[in-house]
Amino acid sequence: MVTGATKGMGRAIALSLAEMGHDLLLAARQEADLERTATAIIEQYPGRRVDTCACDLATDAGCARLLDWAKPRDVEVLVNNVGIYLPVSILAETDEGFIRQWQTNYMTPHRLARGIAPHMVARGRGHIINITSIAAKTAVVAAGTYSVTKAALHSLTLVLREELRAHGIRVTEIVPGSTKTASWSGTDLPDERFVMPSDVARAVRMALAVSDGASVDEVVVTPKQGNI
Repeated sequence: MVTGATKGMGRAIALSLAEMGHDLLLAARQEADLERTATAIIEQYPGRRVDTCACDLATDAGCARLLDWAKPRDVEVLVNNVGIYLPVSILAETDEGFIRQWQTNYMTPHRLARGIAPHMVARGRGHIINITSIAAKTAVVAAGTYSVTKAALHSLTLVLREELRAHGIRVTEIVPGSTKTASWSGTDLPDERFVMPSDVARAVRMALAVSDGASVDEVVVTPKQGNI
């Protein structure tokens, strides 16, 4: 299951997982975007099953809807990719902006892990992959709450890894640096200055491809010339 699956990193991850042979559960806000993504995947990888759930993961109701939808399905890999980046300092932001980022960037991955991990434990297998950000490790004042919420997701990842290790569940953190997504729309900088969504998708593939006795705890992917 991939959240935020219709654009940027999420779409690249979904396509990459389909190429690996996985059937997919895709979540995003817009039904039309989900339908286009599902069609593209099925056309490119015939035989893959792609189910979709339109839900706004910036809301409690949207998160609850996704969990109810996922409950009867066999989620072996959960990719917590959905996120919101608001370029505003903590002192300048509104309560609405703070709550939206906190809900999307932290509470939704927390609730999804809490809702889905018990089923993985019961089966004795599973993998949770959290997409955080270099902002979780290096404070970005121009996007303060984004940094704080991604740092919280980093901490959640550490706790989940230790809690689930004894049950055979892997927990991986993918830490992208400046990545060419919609957040950089309108920039004049060349692609060479960015991590590309496909690079993040390759990191996810690598985390899933290790031997049974191994676990990829963390992958940091930054631009060759440094973060922007």
